[in-house]
Amino acid sequence: MVTFKDQLYAWRGVIFALFLRELQSKFNDKFGLGWAFLEPFAFIFALSYLRGLISGDDIHSIPLFLFMMIGMVGLQSLTTCLQSVSTSVRRNKPLYAFRQVQPISAVLTAGFLEFSIKVVVVALLSLALYLMGETFEVNDPLLLISLFLLLWVFSISIGLIFAIAAAFVPEVDKIKSMLTRPLMFISCVFFSLQDLPEEYWPYLTWNPLVHFNELARYACFESYGTKGVSLNFLIEITIVFLFLSLSMYHITWKKVLSR
Repeated sequence: MVTFKDQLYAWRGVIFALFLRELQSKFNDKFGLGWAFLEPFAFIFALSYLRGLISGDDIHSIPLFLFMMIGMVGLQSLTTCLQSVSTSVRRNKPLYAFRQVQPISAVLTAGFLEFSIKVVVVALLSLALYLMGETFEVNDPLLLISLFLLLWVFSISIGLIFAIAAAFVPEVDKIKSMLTRPLMFISCVFFSLQDLPEEYWPYLTWNPLVHFNELARYACFESYGTKGVSLNFLIEITIVFLFLSLSMYHITWKKVLSR
């Protein structure tokens, strides 16, 4: 008789094997993990240069490069995790012939891989800041870590919803692409919420990424403030989408296997 402990060991082995498989397929060129660092660094540098022409060396008490770095890390954490998780069920479909491998294992593996990559990228970006002479102290590291974990759970939840929907309607992938493209301009990456008149804030604050970026900047610099954003909103919407995604998976995962 198979015990629950044996099932956990088997599940851990499946996730570890899937993790190695995903890691090898994601970085199978010469640069490997270097691309994960070079791409955001070059993009942050370009955006910082363009924003510097408009507003100078700092934005609401935050150094320009740090302002852009926080926004870009938040945006790419959401979009890369969403893309990887939403396609993980389809990518690993041949492996479902093995009884131990289930779609949720592929989803968790993809989410954990993207989380691990972003941790390494943030560490490398912090090292780059130190070498550039941009030293600073994080005002509230616990809040910053909590925000990153909330964003990770939110991204996996949204990705799982899209993965299930795409299993029944493949055209959902096109809708996902259309929805993610404007995020660069409506998520307070290039600008701050405080740059806009308050009457326009309701058109942006429905977006959880706005709250994440603004609160992450506040967690690093207390002088930035939290006007217009709410941690409670982030927690509530993350719980809602987590519950919705798990409910959809529980109802449909057997049908997903047969698609």
